Amino acid sequence: MRGARPRLDDVLDLSPLARFGSLVATGLTDVTSDPAALDSSGFWAVRADFEGGVVCARFSDVRQERVPAPVPGRWHGPAADDWTSSLDRAAYTEGVRRIRELIAAGEVYQANLCRVLSAPVAPDADVDALTALLARGNPAPFAGTIRLPGHGVEIATASPELFLRLNGRVVESGPIKGTGRTEADLLEKDYAENVMIVDLVRNDIGRVCATGTVTVPDLCVVEKHPGLVHLVSTVRGELREDAGWPELLAAGFPPGSVTGAPKSSAMRIIDALETAPRGPYCGGIGWVDADRGTGELAVGIRTFWIDRPAGELRFGTGAGITWGSDPEAEWRETELKAARLLAVASGTYEANGRTLP
Repeated sequence: MRGARPRLDDVLDLSPLARFGSLVATGLTDVTSDPAALDSSGFWAVRADFEGGVVCARFSDVRQERVPAPVPGRWHGPAADDWTSSLDRAAYTEGVRRIRELIAAGEVYQANLCRVLSAPVAPDADVDALTALLARGNPAPFAGTIRLPGHGVEIATASPELFLRLNGRVVESGPIKGTGRTEADLLEKDYAENVMIVDLVRNDIGRVCATGTVTVPDLCVVEKHPGLVHLVSTVRGELREDAGWPELLAAGFPPGSVTGAPKSSAMRIIDALETAPRGPYCGGIGWVDADRGTGELAVGIRTFWIDRPAGELRFGTGAGITWGSDPEAEWRETELKAARLLAVASGTYEANGRTLP
């Protein structure tokens, strides 16, 4: 029909797809906001926003497939100087000072302060093409794509952090707290922060695990990731027989490592100080195989998403604030976490002396 506006899916090859490492899912059959579906049947891709919105998408075709090599010119990212931040340096460091005041007043022990970066994105931008670049420029254990343009979900993640893994009845979480360029940069504050969040995660999953089954097999292990190191712990428990994914998500969400402790107080502070919604950043991103009783959701950090109505690519970065925090150092930590990934997305990152395609 003359004059009809073509749908985005018709103009671009943006058919529904989910990719998690070497696992690829196509053939979309169902989309729901009800997490109870994750206990039904089939393979599901899951996006849970920090603010609580959930999208569960069931796919009929699931296979093993290597992440394709980047195709030159396929990803049309923003220019490096096009990025703007929801909190500038002055606002962010003032927010750190305010959190320290609240810690001194006994209102909270730790709170994550985050900012959202935005830049114009080309109409033909494809998050799976960005995932291919990230796989080369910033490989991560929980990397992936969820592409559902008809449902407002277009995500490319290079998350290093496990939020929830379920294998049968065994639940596992891998909170990250503590970041530096090298292990020598890690401070006493980083270790204390990690232990604090581990205690919070123990309490969260303990609400839906059998009494006495929650353990911490690993505490403050140094993990190396591209361009930085993290302190990572492991919390494990056995899910109660009367609990499933809805109960597990309700108990653990949003992830404690990106909120703070106590979580309720930290959430109030986040709401007061942050000026942009986090969306999938700091939420949960991953998959659930309901037939096999397995699933793996990452914390949505090191994550890009496209906001089509705004015509923007977005990316979040933040830091955990404690009494021992230095405002300028926390700002630099947010810069460190973002720098490599923004360079990949903007086409300025060089690997082996060459810019990625």
